[in-house]
Amino acid sequence: MFARLARAVFGSANDRMLKAYQRRVPEINALEASVQPLTDDELRQRTTLFRERLAKGETLDALLPEAFAVCREAARRVLGKRHFDVQLIGGMVLNDGRIAEMRTGEGKTLVGTLAVYLNALTGKGVHVVTVNDYLASRDAEEMSALYSFLGLTTGVIIPNLSDDERRAAYACDITYGTNNEFGFDYLRDNMKYSLNDMVQRPFNHAIVDEVDSILIDEARTPLIISGPAEDSSDLYRSVDAVVARLVQVPDAFDKDEKQKNVTLTETGSDAVEALLRDAEVMPEGGLYDIHNVAVVHHVQQSLRAHTLFTRDVDYIVRDGKVVIIDEFTGRMMDGRRYSDGLHQALEAKEGVEIQQENQTLASITFQNYFRLYPKLSGMTGTAMTEADEFAEIYNLTVVEIPTNRAVRREDTDDEVYLTAIEKYDAVANLIEEVHAKGQPILVGTTSIEKSEYLSALLNKRKIAHSVLNARHHEKEASIVAQAGAPGAITIATNMAGRGTDIKLGGNTEMMIHASSEGVEDEGELTRIAERIQQEVAKGHEAVMSSGGLYVIGTERHESRRVDNQLRGRAGRQGDPGNSRFFLSLEDDLIRIFSGDRMGGLMQKMGLKEGEAIVHPWMNKGIETAQKRVEARNFDMRKNTLKYDDVMNDQRKEVYAQRREYMALDDLSGVVTEFRQEIVAELVHAHIPEKSFPEAWDMEGLSKDIIRVLNLDLPVLEWAKEDGVDADVVIERIESEAEKAQAARAANMGPELMRLVEKQVVLTTFDAVWKEHLHGLDQLRQGIGLRAYGQRDPLNEYKQEAFQMFTHMLDDMRVRVTQTMTRIQAVAEPPAYPAVPESAAPQLESAEPDAATLQAWHETVARNANCPCGSGVKFKHCHGKLA
Repeated sequence: MFARLARAVFGSANDRMLKAYQRRVPEINALEASVQPLTDDELRQRTTLFRERLAKGETLDALLPEAFAVCREAARRVLGKRHFDVQLIGGMVLNDGRIAEMRTGEGKTLVGTLAVYLNALTGKGVHVVTVNDYLASRDAEEMSALYSFLGLTTGVIIPNLSDDERRAAYACDITYGTNNEFGFDYLRDNMKYSLNDMVQRPFNHAIVDEVDSILIDEARTPLIISGPAEDSSDLYRSVDAVVARLVQVPDAFDKDEKQKNVTLTETGSDAVEALLRDAEVMPEGGLYDIHNVAVVHHVQQSLRAHTLFTRDVDYIVRDGKVVIIDEFTGRMMDGRRYSDGLHQALEAKEGVEIQQENQTLASITFQNYFRLYPKLSGMTGTAMTEADEFAEIYNLTVVEIPTNRAVRREDTDDEVYLTAIEKYDAVANLIEEVHAKGQPILVGTTSIEKSEYLSALLNKRKIAHSVLNARHHEKEASIVAQAGAPGAITIATNMAGRGTDIKLGGNTEMMIHASSEGVEDEGELTRIAERIQQEVAKGHEAVMSSGGLYVIGTERHESRRVDNQLRGRAGRQGDPGNSRFFLSLEDDLIRIFSGDRMGGLMQKMGLKEGEAIVHPWMNKGIETAQKRVEARNFDMRKNTLKYDDVMNDQRKEVYAQRREYMALDDLSGVVTEFRQEIVAELVHAHIPEKSFPEAWDMEGLSKDIIRVLNLDLPVLEWAKEDGVDADVVIERIESEAEKAQAARAANMGPELMRLVEKQVVLTTFDAVWKEHLHGLDQLRQGIGLRAYGQRDPLNEYKQEAFQMFTHMLDDMRVRVTQTMTRIQAVAEPPAYPAVPESAAPQLESAEPDAATLQAWHETVARNANCPCGSGVKFKHCHGKLA
């Protein structure tokens, strides 16, 4: 009550922020009269003047009114669009490092130009992040005309670019791209061996479009760069055949759909053991014996593939590949694979080629990637429902910005039916009724399967319509753009027009573009444009009079944001519109989270077949269920992030140290320091402090010196000398090691030695980091069991991860030292005459004599082809070590 009273008197926090921004709008508007008379060159010259003022110490905030006025005037001239006052507020919100929530159709892409232009003036680069490659390319192409007019450069990062092309794009003032491309470039840069090979500049400002999709939905899955691991495709196929039979066994497993987890029961364990033995997959021992750990892992992942993942809902099979479908947008996620063998299990289930398993080489979560930017901001139509998560994880405040024109859309209460069949019949009836009035309809479904079921129902009734799902994703923009034409019916999975406006009457630009392909005659192009403009104007009038776009939701999603995104397609820019959602007790959301309560309520009300409940209380109940799911998902993401933060601290340390090594031309000091530390540790390990010589383990020290330093030293004799202690032993070993290293350096030459040292340090660092990541993955998988011992898994993980990190650094020093003490300069192999193919068999079988073999060992590089003519490398042929 007190909170409501305070809001009534002082306004909400959002109201107070809006008032502060609104006070600056008249200042920007007042400058319009002074920039409009400027010539194009004079307007462009303002960019140079702004940069000069920044260089003299002026702040971006001080430049904001003038920069916004210049950008607005340039947009009017180049794009034919003038920023509304509410769009100016959106630009200020973005510049302040906050999230601008603006309704669908309010022109978020244009809003972004204001903050992008202002922040690009610093010359440090602005990254504009979008949800897919199409939008990145489209926005970069459209907006580069504006930025180029103002004297700024624009680049775009899309797949399959070379490093040189990426470097050029990142060097631009403004760079467009997807979250995946930016993130992977960051990881790849930190696997390079020269600073000159890196493509990204230091981070400055990122503006994230559809910020809720990228920072919330996509944040569930980390970015991972992998390398091939051992091939176990046969085992996946064998286990898949076993699990396909297992799922038919009653009570073999328990499935928890809320947590998306499945576990074998005692009955299931016994059954799978018997099936595995019959299939000769597990010939000996029990399922949980230590040597059958790999089999258990494969069984678990195959069981998940068969029971929790559904074709055409969670993934599709396309061109012989299993392709993940994004549960929030309904788009295919080409190139993304489930980790930990789950994707291979799905490939085995679907009978397609099983791709090789991978081992993590580098990874980062989107949460930690985007927190690398000193300034981060975003825009979307739906962010307020996740405001707490944005604040807690990213320190971002959400500002809800009013619409340019009042919303006229009518949102009808949900209709809830007993069964899905009744629900879809009711949806088809409403479509038929609304279509008869000529009103365009957009129908949202949650999966391909359901969109095609509804499509079949409409086909039976001979109602023409378009279907947009992951199978037809390449037509997304054109289908959604025409969804507002008179009488149009569009069925779409959770992707209702992201990035493409649904304009009532049809999208003029896209229709002109489609109709004028191949036409070169200027007069004909003009006639086509005029005809389409007249058609669209007539269509717009007809749709407006029929009631605007009608949005129908066939199910409530786990996230309220996705429902709001669908509903928000209607009623843009003050247009009329309607929305209604249809539900059934068989829908996943209700069945899993509210099924018993709602089912009991509907039975009490004596609901008959074909009847629906329509009441605000039902809406409230659905919203409560959605809030519970959102809270659970937030907790899961937060928990995942807590663990990843541990790795992130280590990742930042490793990448910073690695960059430092890359920046140095001479790493001889680093290599020497590693060796000295190792020598001291070896000696102290075998000569305890303040101990008598009789307690010294000089034999063990001698072996370790040979193993690590490749030196055979008389340490046993040293122990017999008077006055010799640990410090003397360290000094003597280090002296001998230094002499050996100096000899190697003299043999190689200083330039080659510096190159070798750098290569050895960086490759060794990469190798131990890769092994460390694998170890952390394994630790993470089992750490939850510590809770049964009344210990906090997170604290246990932090402690053990720190110990593993320390061990990794120790291991790196040892490996670098071992490698550097065994490096030798090898002369170029002598040129051997080419061997005719007909002579090769005789040469392969003819064994060289001892003298020839000795000469080859001394002169042939190990990676060169063997002189015997076998065609294989020397190290795998006559150079093979005994």
